[in-house]
Amino acid sequence: MNHPIQFETKLLSSLTKVFADETPTEQAFNSASALFGETYSFQVAYTSDTLLKNINVNLDSTLADRILIRTVGLVPSEMPCFKYPDDNVLRTTPGLYPDPLYELNQQSISAVPQQWRSIWVSVELDQSVSAGLHSIQISFLSDEGETLAVSDVFQLTVIPAALPPQKLIHTEWFHVDCIATQYGVEVFSEAHWTLLERYVDSMVKHGMNMILTPLFTPPLDTLIGGERPTVQLVQVDAQGDTYHFGFDQLTRWVTMCKKLDVKYFEFSHLFTQWGAKFAPKIMGTVHGEEKKLFGWKTDASSEAYRNFLDQFLPSLDRYLKENGLDQQSWFHVSDEPELSHLESYQAASEIVRRHLSDYPIMDALSDLDMYERGLVQRPIPGNNHIEPFLEHGVPDLWTYYCCAQHQEVSNRFFNMPSSRNRIIGLQLYKFGLQGFLHWGFNFWYSQYSIDQKLDPYRSTDAKLGFPSGDSYLVYPGEEGPIESIRLEVLYEALQDLRALELLEQKIGKEQTIKLMEEGLTAPLTFSCYPKGSGEWLLATRERMNQALASHYAE
Repeated sequence: MNHPIQFETKLLSSLTKVFADETPTEQAFNSASALFGETYSFQVAYTSDTLLKNINVNLDSTLADRILIRTVGLVPSEMPCFKYPDDNVLRTTPGLYPDPLYELNQQSISAVPQQWRSIWVSVELDQSVSAGLHSIQISFLSDEGETLAVSDVFQLTVIPAALPPQKLIHTEWFHVDCIATQYGVEVFSEAHWTLLERYVDSMVKHGMNMILTPLFTPPLDTLIGGERPTVQLVQVDAQGDTYHFGFDQLTRWVTMCKKLDVKYFEFSHLFTQWGAKFAPKIMGTVHGEEKKLFGWKTDASSEAYRNFLDQFLPSLDRYLKENGLDQQSWFHVSDEPELSHLESYQAASEIVRRHLSDYPIMDALSDLDMYERGLVQRPIPGNNHIEPFLEHGVPDLWTYYCCAQHQEVSNRFFNMPSSRNRIIGLQLYKFGLQGFLHWGFNFWYSQYSIDQKLDPYRSTDAKLGFPSGDSYLVYPGEEGPIESIRLEVLYEALQDLRALELLEQKIGKEQTIKLMEEGLTAPLTFSCYPKGSGEWLLATRERMNQALASHYAE
């Protein structure tokens, strides 16, 4: 006797993480509003009592041509957190976590008995869409065409107001070498350029308007004495102590990025990480043969490297000005210096500033004393160390987070609720920050780049280097990036920021913050915000939208 298949669906917000072994307890989420220029996302979770493969979906909506449906994949995490997580996490156990978003031609929809899965529904709202109420309903069909279930109707109200352009400068470090390694292509071959363009396109579409640009191989997360593959955009010809520079590859990079609407170029660090003690790897041509000119054996303060920079930086400065890039260019000295690195960092900083005083020079650091000593022009403190910088009134302030920022503050590990990822948008708005930086758009090596053949679908924690979710936002797909829940939610944070800026144009910042903080028992800070599954955050965004609707009513 054949029993009818039991197939259940539930509408959920983008902030719910649907685990295979856990019934979603959040209330059904079946209506919201959004603005022109916004990508709005929600989920349809489902479960079945029968194993089903190759499930098809039918979409019933006036917005059908603006909707992308993806299936939420599961990936393993051996190390979801460090030893002492706070209580604002979903779980601390190893296991399968929802994260990659596969288009339906990349991974079909399946149902496993007594497990939950979800599909991710994204609606792109440009101004060709009519304002007002739109219904979205999704039917699930078996491989044989039998209707398994029809979701509840999701009601999306499009408000006739457009998100303003993004002001925030946002960089997620782009690891060019990881792409070459994962796809087995030669660095800066035509195949590599094709892939780079697809990844940069994804970056820009998710609010990343600044790109880490490898003048020389970036000296980042590399074991002392170790090497990452050479990814050098500047050609160097060495004739004794005299150098000549070629910028053809850099020009191609800039042209590609500008075509994709990148706004700013963040040039790779001119000294090694964690102390500025050595030169980065720099390759050059000597008597027609390519050789390593500088690297771990080069003391940062050596006469040879100083002489090189004294020639290279003025040449680069001329190139940037001749090509109209000087107002879009930012520089680094060395990543994450500490007070114990004071002498080496100061010496390195003086060399760079001597030639690049017209440019913003920024570095991630969390000690205000280094800024007060004048060593760093544009400090980027971690969001767990930002309070002294705010109190000091540091102008044009940025922030960042990485694996070290795992207590109390916003971050995006697999095991954290998506609301903890998205809250950063409101925080960036309230405190008027100029920029946000993160080190890992696509770092697919192990910690210190020791294992460069890592499979990011199997080792999501850089071989126990960082909690899963820290080192990349995208996965390598067959022809380009597989995006993630965390990437989409981070972009929602940036859309929240832009919506707040739009409301500020109507009612001023003070009133915007007052409306934003409605219902809070304490003012919003980087460490004090509503924890949990995101109901307050969703309600806050809806409150902002309704305020905007009242000002833009036709």
